[in-house]
Amino acid sequence: MKAWRVHENGEPREVMRLDDIPTPEPGPGEALLRVRAANVNFPDAMLCRGEYQVRPPLPFTPGVELCGEVAALGDGVTGLEAGTRVISPAALPGGAFAEYAVVPAAGVLPAPEALDDAEAAALHIGYQTGWFGLHRRAGLRPGETLLVHAAAGGVGSAAVQLGKAAGATVIGVVGGPEKAEAARELGADIVVDRHREDFVPVVKEATSGRGANVVYDPVGGEAYTRSTKCIAFEGRIVVVGFAGGTIPAPGLNHALVKNYSILGLHWGLYARHDPVAVGHAHEELCRLAAEGAVRPLVSERVPFSGAAGAVQRVADGLSIGRLVLTP
Repeated sequence: MKAWRVHENGEPREVMRLDDIPTPEPGPGEALLRVRAANVNFPDAMLCRGEYQVRPPLPFTPGVELCGEVAALGDGVTGLEAGTRVISPAALPGGAFAEYAVVPAAGVLPAPEALDDAEAAALHIGYQTGWFGLHRRAGLRPGETLLVHAAAGGVGSAAVQLGKAAGATVIGVVGGPEKAEAARELGADIVVDRHREDFVPVVKEATSGRGANVVYDPVGGEAYTRSTKCIAFEGRIVVVGFAGGTIPAPGLNHALVKNYSILGLHWGLYARHDPVAVGHAHEELCRLAAEGAVRPLVSERVPFSGAAGAVQRVADGLSIGRLVLTP
């Protein structure tokens, strides 16, 4: 089969190579999936650079999630049938940017019927992260104000839609006019182009000085630091990632005197420690997709041959919504 592999760490366009390798076989408790669509995520770029918290042995295939079709099952697997359309996290070092991928059968979920393959591939890690971040960690309530950074990106766009579905007023922060338009189309009530204005006074004005109840931050750095200037009393800042490249050092004295919470979120831990909750979140996401309340913003369906360029565009912050690899 053909698979994109990284033989040395570096920029995606330089280190991703299309190889011919044997098709893997599923072991006990595993499923072999024929990849129908693979979503491109920022962690794929970090994996190429060797900067992700997980460092698979070289060479490895990037791609952390996919929509696929069950092709074969290993010993002891029940509840799955060949030919079924499913979504799943990938299992590095054999990631999703390949024609076939072996994954743990326990993490395989039915693909949302309301979405096509590319959309289904994108309605997993990013939306699961948003669901757990907004509902389980931050306890977002109807009528509250949600501030979303990188609101037109893959993770941020999911949070915008989920925030609106939860009845919140959503303020989205983006970088550039095209991303601003995308955030509006996603449903953000107020959009701030950070290249043109400071989001802090906008948030204060929109909330009559109270500040945002919840901040959803996949950026880090200055985005986090400035968010502490407009967080509400008993507000919650959900730390999702550091796409801006800088990990902030929070002033805990500031959190104390303003009575706000700093909440970390790594979705993969839920998949390990509370798979029942992951299944429940998936059911809710499928319901919202069927109702039309959420739909992944797939801005580009990229041919499989263009994987390296797609990962590089996400790494460089040039993408809007999701880029998805398709056969």
